[in-house]
Formats: sequence, C-alpha cells, structure tokens
Amino acid sequence: MAKAYVFLADGFEIIEALAPIDILRRGGVDVTTVSIMQRREVMASKDLPVIADTTFEEVESFDDADLLAMPGGWPGADNLNKFQPLRDLLVEHNAKEKLIGAICAAPMVLGTLGLLRGRKATCFPGFEEYMEGCDITHHLVTVDGNITTGEGPAAALPYGFQLLSNFISAEALEEQKVTMRFRHLMDGD
Repeated sequence: MAKAYVFLADGFEIIEALAPIDILRRGGVDVTTVSIMQRREVMASKDLPVIADTTFEEVESFDDADLLAMPGGWPGADNLNKFQPLRDLLVEHNAKEKLIGAICAAPMVLGTLGLLRGRKATCFPGFEEYMEGCDITHHLVTVDGNITTGEGPAAALPYGFQLLSNFISAEALEEQKVTMRFRHLMDGD
C-alpha cells in the first residue's frame, strides 16, 4: 500500500488538506496527517481545530513515504516554510525523486528551497515571488516530474485526484471520480 504524509500547521486551508486526504484514502493510500506544531491539535483556517494523527517529532522515520504533501493557507504555509525539519525532509525526499505535493501558498516552501528552479508549477496568485526560476503556469494543477502543485482552494479536488493518479490505475481513478461525483461536476450536466 502506498504511504503519504500530509503536513499540517496552524492556519492551513481546510479544503486543501482534507479534500486530498479524503481522495487519497478512498483510493487506498495510507495517509498520515502530521502536525508540525509540537501538538496534535492544529488550528486550521476559520478557527477549525483538527486533530492530526501524529506530530513530526513522534514519527521515527519518513523513509516509507511515497508522497509528502502540504496544504496552503495563511499563515499555514508560512509556518511550514519556517519549520526547518520539514524543509530538510523535503530536500532529501526530492533528491530521491519521490513524490511531493503542494497547493495554494505551500509551493512557496518548495520555491524557497530551490526545488522548483527550472520546473513548471502553479501557486496562489501573489506567491510567485517565492518561485524564483520557476515557469509559473497559473493552471489549477501542474505536474513537473515528481512535484505536483495546485493553485488554490478550487484546485483541491483535481489536485487530490492528480496525486491519487500516481498510485492507482487510470480505470480505478476514473471510477473514483465517478463515485465522488467529480466527473459529473466536470462534465457540467
């Protein structure tokens, strides 16, 4: 079974974390939510408390990770960006060409690490300044190699399905889209 870790920090955008987590879990991915706040309770945007599965300090190793993902939101993305253990982990994970996902403001973390230099990516408008050397697409979802980025809250579902596409067949992915009524949404009828 594929393994994903989703990192949560105070101020994260609710839909950008929970929608992809839901999609990945429905698709059979083992997802662990990880608080970087040294406590399991993380205060999401709109003052919604969310209990993470674990804290960063409690995880012995992230070596089993197939995917590391970060929701955006403010100041959530800034909190992620300031957390050096996560920054170090992302660099190490990327060096192994393992999957990384970041949505909304969270691509700033990858940008400030230089992981987007020479790549295509997207981010929430206004965060382009953190993406030096990156070709910004302004698409809802952009994939370049092992890195998937999403533009903002409206991208949460397509971003989640794009992440899931790395772990299941095209047929199973399409079935998930139909079951979750995403296909109906996109077809517009």
